[in-house]
Amino acid sequence: MKFFEGNWGIKEKMKADFPVEVFDWTFDHDQLMIYCPFRHIVDKGKTLNTGMMTIEFCAYQDEIIGIRMFHHQSGIEQRKKFPLVQNHATLDFEETDSMLILRNQRTKIEIIKEDLTIKYYYDGNLKTESRSKSKLYVEETTSQKSYVAEQLSIGIDEKIYGFGEQFTEFVKNGQSIKIWNEDGGTGTEQAYKNIPFYVTSKQYGVFVNHPENVEFEVGSEKASNVQFSVEGEVLEYYFVPGTQIKDVLRKYTQLVGGGVLPPAWTFGLWLSTSFLTKYDETTVLTFIDKMIEQDLPFDVFHFDCMWMKPFEWCNFTWDKQMFPDPAVLIQKIKQRNLKVCLWINPYIAQKSPLFVEGDQKGFLLKNLQGNTWQCDKWQAGQGIVDFTNPAAKDWYQSYLRTLIRMGIDSFKTDFGERIPTDVRYFDGSSPKAMHNYYTYLYNEAVFEVLQEEVGESEAVVFARSATSGCQKFPVHWGGDCTPDYYSMHDSLRAGLSFGLSGFQFWSHDIGGFESGCDPDIYKRWTQFGLLSSHSRYHGSKEYKVPWLYGEEAVAVTRRFSKLKIELMPYIWKEACLCVQQGLPFLRPMILEFENDPSVKNIDTQYMFGERILIAPIFNKEGKVWIYLPAGRWFNYLDNEVVEGNRWVQRTYDYFHLPMFIRQNSLLITGQGRQAVYDYSKDLTIHVYELSEDRSLEEAIYSPSGKKIGGVTVSYSGTEMLVQTKGLTNCSIVYHGTKAGQYFERTYKMAEQSELTVNPYQ
Repeated sequence: MKFFEGNWGIKEKMKADFPVEVFDWTFDHDQLMIYCPFRHIVDKGKTLNTGMMTIEFCAYQDEIIGIRMFHHQSGIEQRKKFPLVQNHATLDFEETDSMLILRNQRTKIEIIKEDLTIKYYYDGNLKTESRSKSKLYVEETTSQKSYVAEQLSIGIDEKIYGFGEQFTEFVKNGQSIKIWNEDGGTGTEQAYKNIPFYVTSKQYGVFVNHPENVEFEVGSEKASNVQFSVEGEVLEYYFVPGTQIKDVLRKYTQLVGGGVLPPAWTFGLWLSTSFLTKYDETTVLTFIDKMIEQDLPFDVFHFDCMWMKPFEWCNFTWDKQMFPDPAVLIQKIKQRNLKVCLWINPYIAQKSPLFVEGDQKGFLLKNLQGNTWQCDKWQAGQGIVDFTNPAAKDWYQSYLRTLIRMGIDSFKTDFGERIPTDVRYFDGSSPKAMHNYYTYLYNEAVFEVLQEEVGESEAVVFARSATSGCQKFPVHWGGDCTPDYYSMHDSLRAGLSFGLSGFQFWSHDIGGFESGCDPDIYKRWTQFGLLSSHSRYHGSKEYKVPWLYGEEAVAVTRRFSKLKIELMPYIWKEACLCVQQGLPFLRPMILEFENDPSVKNIDTQYMFGERILIAPIFNKEGKVWIYLPAGRWFNYLDNEVVEGNRWVQRTYDYFHLPMFIRQNSLLITGQGRQAVYDYSKDLTIHVYELSEDRSLEEAIYSPSGKKIGGVTVSYSGTEMLVQTKGLTNCSIVYHGTKAGQYFERTYKMAEQSELTVNPYQ
């Protein structure tokens, strides 16, 4: 929110007060409290008829410091906050003549008494500062609304990232960002998954602990500041520094509760009925059988809204005209070795048989008059389930439980953004805070019942909306995109921002959700989609089965679906590490190469895990510019070798794209018909041109997420030593160059666990 007119003025009908000095302080039990009046206190008379900002500092976790600024204290303890994980770190305090100093291990804060400048350090390096008159309390003179705001400095050439799944430019400098979930599709400033967290190229992050609307001005009002503001009397945020951006994400993810590993089968291809298409049992089985007949591997079949009767979403009851015996249908699908996903939302239409019960028992949100809140947007007369009511949550879960016991494996938790503020909640929660936070309770309720019924390691949802902490309920997808290259790129850009906001796994609708997908888009988006952490064909009024887009589309789907299955030992290992380390699977280049200034703005390519560089193609001509950081890079699909530290342009057909692995890397691939198979046998260990005296290690994880084996490769003199543990029937492929030309050598290990070779002979 913008408050200023240039450098000196305040906008019309606003009154601003700035805390200007440290008047007094107390330090007790690892908490510093400073008292900062709105004017300099030069004599006792100045203490009259003025306000004060109180600022608290605490060590919430190791090296993370929380800051809470408030004007009037009454009621601020009752406000809704995100649930955080606290480890009671130690805060050390020191006072000098001119400043107050706080330390939490390598994090240090200096507070200048005279002008209330606050400087944030990590490892002795200044990361950011809140300068004099950067903290403010604002009142609207007409509405009597009040706001608390903070401004933190942006360094020269410092780039700001994150804020959730934002479809606007990847680098957020110059943008105004409103943390308010909206159902606005892709490609606009509205977003389904707004997260009040940003991370910067200077290796620190800022998390604002307010579920309600937070407004950020990222160098958009004051060019050298990030300003964030909330309505009310209090503002709470956390300074999260690190040695690398990866370190910042790890700490932030730990703070908000960590990520959860979805089952291995979810990484296979998902096929959907699409939204408004006509389908019944015959359609479903025909699609499934044709995928199998055409050798198109997939793992999940998804039923969208029309598994229920129109005007009755949600009634959790199959439309018997289309699906006369759903239990038998599900068993037929299961016999084809597929998982089943069902669409749901948190709304109960008036025509649904459940509406009367929900209305009478108080399970739905109330309007301000105490009646069930209803609207006609989406489903006629729909109400919204009140998940703050434990009985309502149990009621909703009971219907899901019945479906799970029928054989359903997952739910697509659609919507959760259109949450009104003119309502009352069972537990008295603030409607403004609940607008964004509702999706947390919704997805938690669904994820929880899945964990109870199928086990913690098998639970997964396919969610559209999110707020901070929802990485505990994977997976998320990017919403309603259009079938064009602009939207395809918007989706990637949003996914990269989402990953820099503490989320590990993400998907998007291959070919675009809206109608009008042509074969060219379908094939290029298939490449991108099957080289994302999670992959789904889904649409609105069009089926997205490959054969509707031509024989070549079928072949492209076959190629890249099989490629993903081939990569599963690598993908699964990376997924396990992503959860352990709080890192995204799809990584912007800045995350892996933050010391390379050329990558700061790149949002047209990404790292697929730690090792594989992918550059989707966004045009019919098949042309693409790729930036390769320093080193020698090998294209997995065509064995092209390119020297890095430069941009190169290439042209590719539909069966190829930039998929590069850098020298001094290991890549382990396997053999399977679907995403889940034995990742410890029949493996190919790809070794990419080891440097002298270099040693590499790679772990293998079972589909249950346990480390079961690994590979060590070392190179010394002329010999390469390969050692395996817990693996059987492995082949070694060495990829190298000699006299500037690519070569490869293949070796069979069979049952042995150690092999010594000279790949250059």
